[in-house]
Amino acid sequence: MRYVMRQKLLSWGDDFYVRDEQGRNVFFVDGKAFSFGDKLSFQDLAGHELAFIKQKVLALGATYEIYRNGELAALVKKALFAPFHHRFSVDIPGPDDLEATGDFLDHEYAFRRGDNVVATVSKRWFTFADTYGIDIADGEDDVLILASAVVVDQACHPDDGKRH
Repeated sequence: MRYVMRQKLLSWGDDFYVRDEQGRNVFFVDGKAFSFGDKLSFQDLAGHELAFIKQKVLALGATYEIYRNGELAALVKKALFAPFHHRFSVDIPGPDDLEATGDFLDHEYAFRRGDNVVATVSKRWFTFADTYGIDIADGEDDVLILASAVVVDQACHPDDGKRH
């Protein structure tokens, strides 16, 4: 399934919608303004929280926790030392870990489980600078992958204009 993210500019707390490829709102990401560290609530359109994203403030490097139903579902961490390319690890309890590699600043990267690409993120399908698509393979956990893509966006494109 292909999703479209277009971050709303000049919005308190980074609120934005995730849309399907027909342009219909599918999910809402509610940023928590004035919080210590990034905190985001990934919700369905009825306002039910599907995932909660929290930045680990005292961690070395960009590290975020994704919770589902109050339990840790994934730990997303930017690699500190990746000499030839940037990467993020998505540590999921059990054997289903993911790794994201590519050009994060330009939204051109892929999530992989081992050698298999399970999702791709790309701006090349869109003419708007702040719009990018996420194409997720059938049978994957769309919410977890979308939440992980939100984490990558938060880590690589923070509000204050600085880059991590």
